[in-house]
Amino acid sequence: MTPGDPIVDSHRLGDPLGGVPGTPPWGRPMAGRLEAHALISRALAGNPLGDPAERPVWIYLPPDYERQPARRFPVIYLIQGMTGQVDMWRNRGSLRRTVPELIDELFGEAAAPPPAIVAMVDCWTSVGGSQYLDSPGTGRYHTYLCQEVVPWVDATYRTLAERGHRGITGKSSGGYGAMITPLLRPDLFAGLATHAGDALFEVCYQREFAECARALRERYDGSFERFRDDLRRRPALSRPDDAALINEWAMAACYSTDEDGTVRLPFDVATGELVPEVWARWLRWDPVRLGRTPEGIAALRSLHAIYIDAGTGDEYHLDLGAEAFRRVCLEAGSVEPFFELFDAKHGAIEYRYPLAIRYLAERLAG
Repeated sequence: MTPGDPIVDSHRLGDPLGGVPGTPPWGRPMAGRLEAHALISRALAGNPLGDPAERPVWIYLPPDYERQPARRFPVIYLIQGMTGQVDMWRNRGSLRRTVPELIDELFGEAAAPPPAIVAMVDCWTSVGGSQYLDSPGTGRYHTYLCQEVVPWVDATYRTLAERGHRGITGKSSGGYGAMITPLLRPDLFAGLATHAGDALFEVCYQREFAECARALRERYDGSFERFRDDLRRRPALSRPDDAALINEWAMAACYSTDEDGTVRLPFDVATGELVPEVWARWLRWDPVRLGRTPEGIAALRSLHAIYIDAGTGDEYHLDLGAEAFRRVCLEAGSVEPFFELFDAKHGAIEYRYPLAIRYLAERLAG
């Protein structure tokens, strides 16, 4: 497959919000509109996990898209965290707005930023996540995003189809994807926003290795395969050790899978001790390390917009990773990043998303 190859097919789906009533608290009238499509991907066809190659993509169009039919718009790509799938954007927290409602409120208010299209991309995998990378353990999700979704959006909507008008944002593993994708493809993206994105791997991941080793010993005779078999027979996350075990296996599937599909773990499952040669494979994908390579420095210098935030009580210590990534950006001589640590933990920070989207929309409008 070469850059620019089209996807096999696409088609419109129904109302992505499921036809909910347009009155609070069940829903709100939209100032813009949300469209759902299904894309059939060549890059994901025959992926090693047997996950679907047909993927939903949601497109938010701001009110000005209808009002100004000759106008073209920047695009902000919104990607999800670990275990996320695109339909979860309509999940409502108690006494809160959904993410599409927050985005619509942003672009529908009197003090709205310059209008932008928001493309919500699904890169879910059956092991939990893809990290938005190409891997023989999960599939070609970096290729899917960059070589299929981006060209399709530009061909389908009135976009400003240049890298200077294209940004990407997400939280947690989505925040990781928002950091890593412009580092790998600065020719496509000129802005990024990361909310508590995975960074500084020895701080955010290594702490779980001992927890995983202990859980495998106590419940699964030291075998990840036994854990995965057990997980298929019961509700996921119904045991306290599930989250760490799912997370570390998924990361190994993304960062350290051999070409023949063998997933290599960076720790000894009996002791939690590091396996240095595998751990080194993980570290090369750390945004903090990648941002210090010659290619990473050049990519960071080329960006027009960098937004970084995290909660000060983040359970995975991603506030520390956020500070480390901020320093990498400054060392590279990038544009001055927006940076904020705020009073929160890792979850329930969807109210931060409009802040990042506003920031990117203002800087990518041209």
